[in-house]
Amino acid sequence: MVIEVESLAALPETADQLLAIANEQRVFLFYGAMGAGKTTLIKAICQQLGVMDATASPTFSIVNEYTSLEGSVYHFDFYRITSEQEAYDMGYEEYFYSGRYCFVEWPEKISGLLPDDAITIRIEVLPDGSRKILVIR
Repeated sequence: MVIEVESLAALPETADQLLAIANEQRVFLFYGAMGAGKTTLIKAICQQLGVMDATASPTFSIVNEYTSLEGSVYHFDFYRITSEQEAYDMGYEEYFYSGRYCFVEWPEKISGLLPDDAITIRIEVLPDGSRKILVIR
């Protein structure tokens, strides 16, 4: 599925679409260049889930936990890790297989550890500044 997003104002609608597509799946993998909008889209999804906490990229902490009406929501940023062992050390399995929403930025850094049934979201910035979002379920 391809979703075209002309502006950031359309992100709440996009977040709704992604949650509807996910059905029971809870692990989302976000791919895209730096500045493509991964964190911004995750913030929009968190808003749709009723997250009450301020959301921000967990670049230095690797994972942030937010409270929502659905329970805990986990937001990962693996940009700064240097090996999959770091993900093992932080207990990634407890998060990914918890049944809770997990939003993962820079999943390519832990490609050997990703659940097979995760939803892949690829964000591409188009020349006019709009975004093309490819969703693979």
